[in-house]
Amino acid sequence: MNAIDLARQAYAPVRPALKTERAVEAQLLTRITARLTQAGSDFPKAAAAVHENRRFWTTMAADVSAADNKLAPELRAQIFYLAEFSEQHGAQFLKGKVGLEPLIDINTAVIRGLNGVGAH
Repeated sequence: MNAIDLARQAYAPVRPALKTERAVEAQLLTRITARLTQAGSDFPKAAAAVHENRRFWTTMAADVSAADNKLAPELRAQIFYLAEFSEQHGAQFLKGKVGLEPLIDINTAVIRGLNGVGAH
């Protein structure tokens, strides 16, 4: 290899690291949670964020319900419960009966878990 080839190799664009499924889930949930938080009293924005949140949690529920899911049964049940709660709470929000804080709190806790924050 000559000096030109070495220089090309040294200054070539670095390929981004592949993201794990957990990282992708954390990134998506972070974006959704930011939208929930930023919506404030703007109902159309909040409703769109709630819809996106419900879609995320519906996907998670389907994933943990799959027979080939590798997570521990207890964790699968907990995720499914969070999905059910998020679905029901989102519906109640859209009816004007509850606020967004519980959804934001749940998402934030799950993001921390996905990122390994607070894990032992």
